[in-house]
Formats: sequence, C-alpha cells, structure tokens
Amino acid sequence: MNPLISASELNHRLHSDLRPTVLDCRFKLADPNAGRREYEAAHIPGAYYVDLERDLSAPAQRHGGRHPLPDFKTLSKTLAQFGLNNHSHIVLYDASKGAFASRAWWLLKHGGLANIQLLDGGWQAWVAEHLPTESGAQTIEASAGNLNLSPGSMPVVHHQDILNHQSEWQLIDSRENGRYLGREEPIDPIAGHIPGARNLPWQDALGDDGKFKSPELLVQRWQNAGLSDADEKTVIYCGSGVTACVNVFALALTGATASLYPGSWSDWCSYVDGHNKEGSNRSARVATG
Repeated sequence: MNPLISASELNHRLHSDLRPTVLDCRFKLADPNAGRREYEAAHIPGAYYVDLERDLSAPAQRHGGRHPLPDFKTLSKTLAQFGLNNHSHIVLYDASKGAFASRAWWLLKHGGLANIQLLDGGWQAWVAEHLPTESGAQTIEASAGNLNLSPGSMPVVHHQDILNHQSEWQLIDSRENGRYLGREEPIDPIAGHIPGARNLPWQDALGDDGKFKSPELLVQRWQNAGLSDADEKTVIYCGSGVTACVNVFALALTGATASLYPGSWSDWCSYVDGHNKEGSNRSARVATG
C-alpha cells in the first residue's frame, strides 16, 4: 500500500465499499485545545479526532521527553471505539505538514498495523479541492472494534543506547537549524544538539504545497546532506519525538528505514548534569554550532 493518498482518491474511497477510517490529528503545541476546536468546526466526513497529548502520548515524567510514547493497551482501547481492528485501512491527516499525522502513522506501524496512509497535503489539500466537510463530533461506540496494538515493529532507541553507540551511529536532528545550532530554544531548557548529530530539518521533506516530495527528490535531499544510507543504525530525533516521525516517514517513501529516539532532545536534556553544557562521565553532553 502506498503510504500516501491524495485528497481526490480519499474522497472516492469514502464513497465506495472500501471506505477507510479517517483520523484527524490536528494539533497546536502552543494551544493544545485548538486541534479539537478546528475538528469540531469542520473535518473530513466521518473522521474521528485523536489528540497528540491525550491519545498519542503518555504523561510527561522526569525522563522520556515532552511527549513519551503512549501505553499501547490504552491506545488500542481508544482506537477500538472507532471500530478499528488490526486489518483496518486507516487514513491520517493534520494541518501541519504531516507533523502530527506522521506521529500517529509511526505509532500504528510500531503497533503492528500495515494499512496506514497519510493524506498528502493534509487538511489544506482537502479544502483546496472543495471537497465536502462536516462539523461536530462523531458518535463513539464503546467496544465497536477489536484492536490489539503490539509495539515492536519499528526500531526504537533510547538515551542509554545512544551513549553506548554514539560513535557508531548516524544521528539526525530533525529540528529547525536555529535550534540545532543552539542559537534559539523556545521550548526545552537547553539549546544545542546531541554531539555528532547532523541537521536535516523535517520541513524540507515537503514542498511549498505541503505535499511530500517525490521519492527521487527525498533520496537526493538525503544525499545532499552528506548522509550515509539509512538503516537501523540511523537514529532520528527532534524535540519530543513528534516531527522526527516526518523524516522517518519520508525515508519509508524511499523504501528505507531508521530508528526513532522517541524522547528526543527534551529527554536528552533531562540527563545533562545540572543542565550543564559540559556534562560529566557518562551523562548526556550538548553541542552547539
């Protein structure tokens, strides 16, 4: 199955016997309730809403980053209410160039599901084609589906794994260049990046129209950054394990794979001694520039 689906193709399928389940993943970090408000104002007909912080993340702790991976049993129960099972065809979309839909895609793939697609261009592409919308929330039927997500299908690494293999692995920082260089840090307590990491901003995987670049251009983007071929020793991170999923998804479009560091920079910061840039012994260290 192609990981992407166009707005016109999705509209066609929604009027066929092969109707997929659509999940609206819109979210704004600066206004956590905005996504649901936007969903209730207008969404793709039949779509259900999933919330980054309530559904696609566990509560933040001292370590694990700002958006830890959710409990997969809880996520299974949440999504089963939408009538989903392990063979369901699911289409995901947001209004943020795939940032939050890619997180949902990664979680569902990690949980063992196969029939997952992103709406290419997201909500904006749907609206641009003047396709139908509806408002309000969908009726939820408890135990409507039978979904059992079993994590383990996508490669994952954590803080200690990076400390143990830092010199051997290819680390990719997906944040904006200013945050990578340490010139600005609007969210996390420390500016900079994991030593040895290369910068590949996630937004560069998409064109100005918010749609993913072709596999050929994505391969060229990777090569132009001077990166080696991706595999499980390629570790991708961002601020909290969300937008890094866009780079993982972009690699999937080229047929490649990479490991995700779910806690990402916000988790790494929590291991820096006293939030000191120098660190000590085996504690996390920080690089700038």
